Amino acid sequence: MDEKIALAPCNGMSPNGLVCRVAVGDFKKENSNAISICMGSTSADIENRNTEMLKKYPIIALNGCTNNCVNKILENKGVNVVKTINASDVLENYEVSAKDPFRLDDDGEKCVKIIKKELEKLF
Repeated sequence: MDEKIALAPCNGMSPNGLVCRVAVGDFKKENSNAISICMGSTSADIENRNTEMLKKYPIIALNGCTNNCVNKILENKGVNVVKTINASDVLENYEVSAKDPFRLDDDGEKCVKIIKKELEKLF
């Protein structure tokens, strides 16, 4: 794929939020066409200075939980999301789970690999 794809990972304080951030970081290292969006900056941009930049590339949202905050934040900015991954939904089909919002253990790293595979399917 020649066009860049923007990845918008969860910035939440859940274990799956951390899984999403690490999966995006790892995926970006391996795929030069992937860029990432800082959801904290996007949320804080009340003047909508970044909105045009956010519309430059197709966005894949990675939500840590069923609240789907990434999608809601982007929708509130008038930005379309082309695909969504919900880590909680994906990981419920596996016998591993992340348990800490600040550090990944072996199971957390397995979750990262699973979410990266989901990204690869969409990329």
